[in-house]
Amino acid sequence: MIYPSKLKIGDTIGIFAPAGFYDKDLMLSHIDKFKNLGFNIKLGSHLFDTYKYLAGTDQNRAYDFMELLQDSEVKALMAFRGGYGCIRMLPHISLDVIVENPKIICGFSDLTVLLNYISQKTNLITYHGPMINSDLTDIMTRNSFLNCLCGNYSTLPLKFHYMPTTIYNPANVNGTLVGGNLSLICSSLSTPYEINTDNSILLLEDVNESPYKIDRLLSQLLLSSKLDNCNGFIIGYVNYTDSDSNDMNSEIKDIIEELLVPLGKPIILGYPFGHSYPNLCLPLGANVTLDIDNNKLIIS
Repeated sequence: MIYPSKLKIGDTIGIFAPAGFYDKDLMLSHIDKFKNLGFNIKLGSHLFDTYKYLAGTDQNRAYDFMELLQDSEVKALMAFRGGYGCIRMLPHISLDVIVENPKIICGFSDLTVLLNYISQKTNLITYHGPMINSDLTDIMTRNSFLNCLCGNYSTLPLKFHYMPTTIYNPANVNGTLVGGNLSLICSSLSTPYEINTDNSILLLEDVNESPYKIDRLLSQLLLSSKLDNCNGFIIGYVNYTDSDSNDMNSEIKDIIEELLVPLGKPIILGYPFGHSYPNLCLPLGANVTLDIDNNKLIIS
């Protein structure tokens, strides 16, 4: 695996829009707030484009991504937002260019397919974490983001005092950290961009999905044998809406207990990542250990 170079305050971060569009004035407002972290920014050429429900055509969204990767001034790439559209962009990106320009790439939600595809095909660590439109005034989110991308980020707790975390099938295991948004993982099945879950610790989170849809998506993963070779699971926020409480809905817990717990693999349920806050930054493609005995997520 290849870790990209760490960021320093004052470095330039390239901003691209790989999925859904957003109001330009609101985009500029979020970008101004992001500048308060101390980084310089460079905007993708087509950042403010719109095409139907997308932030520009597939080719132009991919063009921005590739252009920023090849720009020697840019040290990291961050998505402005998710939404929908990354999977349409994937046929237009060059893995060779990514290998030649190994930089930090950060985002979540719809970015799940892009981040996992890159990490699996190039061995480059990518980052499941905040985007430009995320609330980086949340202290835990901001500190996690900066520690992960700028500092030494080798250990996290498995249980936090402010989160109602539950651990099932406790056992110390390790594997490759993969995954992210449950809906996007399922949408990649039987495509060239299908997420490899072998020997993995699988991240799962989602938003705006009712319990029966979560049941359907998890059942799809089970029946497609994608969970057979997972070593463990870390499940983040699974909320009805963006404004929901962080408390795991009892119906969702019942579904997880019915479908995943019988697999006999360790499950960390209620971990702080995904579509709520705090949203911790996690390195996809890294080797991690669930050290349940010592309440540690060890990243190596």
